[in-house]
Amino acid sequence: MALQGINLPLAFTGQEAIWEKVFKNFNTSKKDLDGFFGGPAFLAWARMGNLHAWGGPLQQSWLDQQLALQKLILTRMVELGMTPVLPSFSGNVPASLKRIFPSANITRLGDWNTVNGDPRWCCTYLLDPSDPLFVEIGDAFIRQQMEEYGDITDIYNCDTFNENSPPTNDPAYISLLGAAVYKAMSKTDKDAVWLMQGWLFSSDSAFWKPPQMKALLHSVPLGKMIVLDLFADVKPIWETSSQFYGTPYVWCLLHNFGGNIEMYGILDVISSGPVDARISQNSTMVGVGMCMEGIEQNPVVYELMSEMAFRSEKVPLKEWLKSYSYRRYGKKDPQIDSAWEILHQTIYNCTDGIADHNKDFIVQFPDWDPSDYFHTNMSKETHVHNLFAHNNTKRFFLRETTTDLPRAHLWYSTEEVIIALQLFLDAGSHLAGSLTYRTL
Repeated sequence: MALQGINLPLAFTGQEAIWEKVFKNFNTSKKDLDGFFGGPAFLAWARMGNLHAWGGPLQQSWLDQQLALQKLILTRMVELGMTPVLPSFSGNVPASLKRIFPSANITRLGDWNTVNGDPRWCCTYLLDPSDPLFVEIGDAFIRQQMEEYGDITDIYNCDTFNENSPPTNDPAYISLLGAAVYKAMSKTDKDAVWLMQGWLFSSDSAFWKPPQMKALLHSVPLGKMIVLDLFADVKPIWETSSQFYGTPYVWCLLHNFGGNIEMYGILDVISSGPVDARISQNSTMVGVGMCMEGIEQNPVVYELMSEMAFRSEKVPLKEWLKSYSYRRYGKKDPQIDSAWEILHQTIYNCTDGIADHNKDFIVQFPDWDPSDYFHTNMSKETHVHNLFAHNNTKRFFLRETTTDLPRAHLWYSTEEVIIALQLFLDAGSHLAGSLTYRTL
């Protein structure tokens, strides 16, 4: 990460151990926290208030090990000149706080997209920002982190209502929430800066209209909030929000949803989008970032994106890809250059605007004869994407749908990609000794 120029890494490991110490000071028990923390594979959703307890409980030995690991991570980040981003309090609390503090204003949120609405795991609890307990808990968390890690950063992440709408669309309430979040950060750290992902403005655009967006973005002093334009590679919010209504933001590449392993990318957008945003009128862009939900696939995408922090002009991709393939494989080869030009115009040139979830046929559950259900004459608006069990057997089939949920898409010519594959194979005698050639 440091060699690629990343200087603002998220450092979220071990936060459950911090929360354990904080909430115990507010009279919560181990059993209470077992019903609050998500399991190790589901921490992201539990931390953002989408679910609770799913996949848990967390063992004390695991909590202790994670805290020790976090201290090693932070030490190394600081040694490399990075500024770690630590978590902060968004109002997500254990259910037991309603019992412990009966007068506290705690609301149960709605169901998220999973766990079938089961109350054991769904519908988390939000402490109202107007309640004095909100700032008290948030400040206690910042102080506990400082006690464990030292004064190593002024930048804190807090994501409010990630794929969960607030209980009201009243801008006054939303502004109060934002102000309380920042007050909890800055009570102890006077130089605190709130780093917030802007995904909610994309995923719940029906709720986050200009009045609600402005209420949240303007709830803290100018310069004390930075927004991550999380999906700027496909759905840039900076273009439709007057540059986040004056709030500084980071142009981000999301690229990967749910650990998708298929080949996919939008190299043309990556090579030009950050530059267009930076030189646009009244630009409030302050950096570039990557926030993919999975790595170890499509290295060409991340290699190019890493360079954009150092580029003041758009990248000529044809020449860049020749340089990339030489660096990657260790030798120049005209067949490889031709193959990458094809990949650039096909697999790595997705322009249909569809988020690349794990719904495409190459990564979807198979059917022994999908031709029975798949027809190529479907309209772009009506895509095949959902799998349904049939008669309680293990057979799956595809059906047409017009839902807004993630859907399958095929944006390139498979015939052309086969030509690229053949060019790669033909270069084998020249590049067989290159490990990166064997892994593409």
